[in-house]
Parts: sequence; structure tokens; C-alpha cells
Amino acid sequence: MFAFVLRRLFQAVIVMVAVAFIAFMLFQYVGDPIVFLLGQDAKPDQIAQLRSDLGLDQPFFVQFWHFLVNAAQGEFGLSLRQGAKVSRLISERFPATLELALVAAFVAVLVGIPMGVYAALRRGTFMSQVFLTLSLLGVSLPTFLIGILLILVFAVVLGWFPSFGRGEVVSVGWWNTGLLTIDGWHHIVLPAITLAIFQLTLIMRLVRAEMLEVLRTDYIKFARARGLPDRAIHFGHALKNTLVPVMTIIGLQLGTLIAFSIITETVFQWPGMGLLFIQAVTFADIPVMAAYLCLIALIFVIINLVVDLLYFAVDPRLRVASAKGH
Repeated sequence: MFAFVLRRLFQAVIVMVAVAFIAFMLFQYVGDPIVFLLGQDAKPDQIAQLRSDLGLDQPFFVQFWHFLVNAAQGEFGLSLRQGAKVSRLISERFPATLELALVAAFVAVLVGIPMGVYAALRRGTFMSQVFLTLSLLGVSLPTFLIGILLILVFAVVLGWFPSFGRGEVVSVGWWNTGLLTIDGWHHIVLPAITLAIFQLTLIMRLVRAEMLEVLRTDYIKFARARGLPDRAIHFGHALKNTLVPVMTIIGLQLGTLIAFSIITETVFQWPGMGLLFIQAVTFADIPVMAAYLCLIALIFVIINLVVDLLYFAVDPRLRVASAKGH
């Protein structure tokens, strides 16, 4: 187990260095930050002085080393558009994105797994076909269209939910949360459902496929031959083994929710990292873009590591194979 963790940590470090290099290249080939900071009318001596102060006159690998050291400390310089520290902007926006992703993931898991189990156990029934049709629509429709439709129906026509913003938030230490206020929950419903629909349908179809595969295995036939009731077979044996690969997908999808909430946050003007990234792209705010890229990579690396460890702990076959390998 210790060797397994060390291997994963070493791989994570390599991935983060590679991502940091890609992020650093943004500074080299996506515009000149000196021009953004001083403007087009800056004098040559001002440009040379600022370039020296920022260390941009040093060799390439020296600059990259300084970038790595600063990135490891969570520092990416100043935003070219807002003039504030990028680390502060990220820390202010990250709670909104994380809460939206967690609520969306909770909805996707809470609804998707039961729908997948029902579609597998009641294959061919009317409701099973309805679930499969809805899942096909959820996979096919683009996220921005789903968000606009939800706004039209539930915000404009019915007036049940607000169409934009995060609502009232409270501070818990350095963390700003809307999950402790009624208004915050009122605002998060539509964007969370919009973000969850694709993941929900993916989980439902995956659970259904895995459940049907498990129900055809020999140990399920043996359990039926022993006279075990259907409830024990379906939920005590089949579902437990179905969720092992599903757990991996759910973990990776959580990273996807955080990374690709950009469209949802833009549609609902949700003040998270996705909206900050879109604004950074619009204004070529390179430090913010680089910080976002590194943070998302770090989130995926951490989630992958956690999922690998959980998979290693849940599936005894991996432990047996690891022991034989040593």
C-alpha cells in the first residue's frame, strides 16, 4: 500500500510539473504582460525597468523555475485586468464553484443510481423506457440550452427560482457559503440541476449496464440457486459489486463538474471560478488563466489519487494482485 501511494504521488508530481510548464508557456506566447500592465504608450525605459523587476529578462528555464516555486506557494502574480493578487481572486471564487459542484454531484448520485438500478431490474417496462429516453435527452442536449430552458420555465414563467447570482452568503472563517441561508439554496437549485443533468444520465446508464452485467455472473446464479430472496441478491450482492467501477467514474466526474462548470456559471452569472476564467479569456488575463489551469489540474490529481486509494481499499482483487506482484 505504501509503495502504491508513493507511485501515485510521484506520478502526480510529474503531471503537475507538465501542467505548470503548459501554464508557463501562456506567459511566453499569449501576449506580452508588460504591454497589458503599462499600456501601448509606455516608454522603452519604463518597459525595460518593469521587465527587469518582474524577472522577464532572465533565461527561459530560470523564469520557469521561479514560476514553479511561486506556483507551489499558490502565487501567480497580479491579475492584468483587476490589478489584484490572483490567489485572492481564486480564493474568493473557489467556494462558489465547489459548492455548486458538490450539490450537483449529490443530485446526480442521489437520483442517477436509483434510476439505473430500476432500469436494470425492471428492464423492458414502461418506466424503464422513460428513464432511458430521458437519459438520452440529458446526454444529447447542450448544457447552455438546458440552463436557458430551466430559466425560461422556472424563473420567467413560473417565477419559482431566481435566474442569476448566488444569493445571500455568510462567512465561516475565510469561507463564504450560501448553503447556510434559505436564499442561497433558492439560488443554487437551477444551476445545480443544470450542471447535474449530464452527470446524472451518465451515472444512470453506467449503473444500468454494470448491474445487468453483474446479474449475469455465476455467483448471482449460485445465490439464486441457494434460495436467497431477490432483495438480498439485488442489493446485497449485485449492487455492491456494481458500485465498484461506478465509484471511479463518480470521482472523476466530480473533477469534471468543478473544471467544466464554466458554461453553467456563465448562463446563471454564478460568481465562481468558471465565470472568472471566461472573463480572463475575454481580457487575455494570463495570470488568472494560468492559475485556473494549475488549480484544475491539482483537483483532478487529488481526486484521481483518492479514487485509486478507495478502489484499492474496496476491491480485494487489487490487493491480492499487488501482493503477488511483490
